[in-house]
Amino acid sequence: MIKRVLPYEGLLHEVVEHNGVLYIGGIVPEDRSLDMAGQANDVLGQLSRLLEPLGSDLSCVLQVTIFATDLGEKPAFNTVWKAHFSEAHLPARAMIGVADLGQGVKLELTAIAARRSPG
Repeated sequence: MIKRVLPYEGLLHEVVEHNGVLYIGGIVPEDRSLDMAGQANDVLGQLSRLLEPLGSDLSCVLQVTIFATDLGEKPAFNTVWKAHFSEAHLPARAMIGVADLGQGVKLELTAIAARRSPG
């Protein structure tokens, strides 16, 4: 069974679930005036808050794809990344450079996560 939650502007669902796996659509920073570290903290915080009511959390994230407008800012992103994910629960990850994500947007991420195991 496929479950779709959090429709967004008739374009997508923020989360699609199949067999206990959560597929999270693109998350962009809410505050586009922030630097890379601030925007990274923003989107990873959004991801964490999105997962919680769905029975998951950052320790259950399997894979993340980050689209960034300036790969030179990757070290700033990595510092925030390490603050959100413990070494034991690091997901697979790719960071891809893109030309434009919209005015002021430095990054967008998608993720795949599992539900927490019962018990």
